[in-house]
Amino acid sequence: MGFNKNFLKGKWVPYTIATCSAVVVYLLLSNIGTFLGGINSFFALISPILSGVVIAYVLNPIMLFYERKVLDRVKGPTIKHSLAVLLTVISVILAIAILMVALIPQIVSSVVTFIENFESYANTSQSLFDNLEMLAANYNFDISNVTEGINKMLNNLSANLTTHVSTVINTSYNIGISVFNAVISFILAIYYLSDKDRLLSGCKQLFKVVLREKKYKSFAGFMKKCDAILIRYIGCDLLDGLIVGIINGIFMKILNMPYIILISVIVGITNLAPTFGPIIGAVIGGFILLLINPWHALWFILLTLALQTVDGYFIKPKLFGNSLGVPGVWILISIIFFGRLFGVAGILMAIPFAAIVDFVYHDLLDYFDQKKAQQEQEKESSDIESSDEKSSN
Repeated sequence: MGFNKNFLKGKWVPYTIATCSAVVVYLLLSNIGTFLGGINSFFALISPILSGVVIAYVLNPIMLFYERKVLDRVKGPTIKHSLAVLLTVISVILAIAILMVALIPQIVSSVVTFIENFESYANTSQSLFDNLEMLAANYNFDISNVTEGINKMLNNLSANLTTHVSTVINTSYNIGISVFNAVISFILAIYYLSDKDRLLSGCKQLFKVVLREKKYKSFAGFMKKCDAILIRYIGCDLLDGLIVGIINGIFMKILNMPYIILISVIVGITNLAPTFGPIIGAVIGGFILLLINPWHALWFILLTLALQTVDGYFIKPKLFGNSLGVPGVWILISIIFFGRLFGVAGILMAIPFAAIVDFVYHDLLDYFDQKKAQQEQEKESSDIESSDEKSSN
């Protein structure tokens, strides 16, 4: 029995499709928690594979530098590519080893010292706030509620740090799993880099089969522009965080503040996140210094304000130029949207995502403007032809 093509031309077909679509949407919305949980489980399962792709993407410019600049005289593209991958892996391993030797012991020592001395820091801060309350009372200001809240928070933190050390130790299992996944992702990234040409060639052939030639060229141009935005942003953002962290450490050293390495690393890492990152770094660093010496905390906050002003008006414009000029509202929307979707990674990549959405939006506007102008020209030419025909008749 053959399929009757007229079967799909019935008037009831659109209504049936619309009804079924509405039922599917309703089921998805009513079970959105289960649906999102399934998506999260799926992404957790393939996270090492995706992380490997991200690592390979970040390391690709380093590999290209070795391949085009350092090994440009090496004959044979296969040997050159293999040597470039090897030098990239060696460079990354050396950089991680230097960081582990230079920073991690000092950071761990600072964290342990801070936890051990937290109770004495809390007691000192409580006495300071009590004196501040008495001073305010002399001028008929009642800040007892504020000081009681701060003292209660410090007591809770002190109790939690001392009683939940075992919980912190038990998280070593999760840390071990994360390290294992990171190693697997790095190994996959090496394979991705080694077979990059073959993988890209396969993707190009697939898109050429799926898309028409004009659509394929448009898509290739779009991906090339996205790649330029992402690579420029990642490199400049990492360099900016490094510069801010080093400057912060230098000024803390000049002012003889404690926990220089720990706070500078926090400031540098949080500076990678747009908009709210520097605020979080200032709050964390200021809170640590407030427990030790309030004057240090005050100078640190002033230093952070000055440093972020210099960073926003001088360092970032020099690094990024005008290629990522995105309106602030786009950045805020991007932080909220992509942060909800991808968590911390979405927040870190909010600016390039916003830049991609921004140029896609303007390209669409230009496309519709050109199409509208073309339609108007065609209409004018058809009107001229019709008027010519009438005049000739």
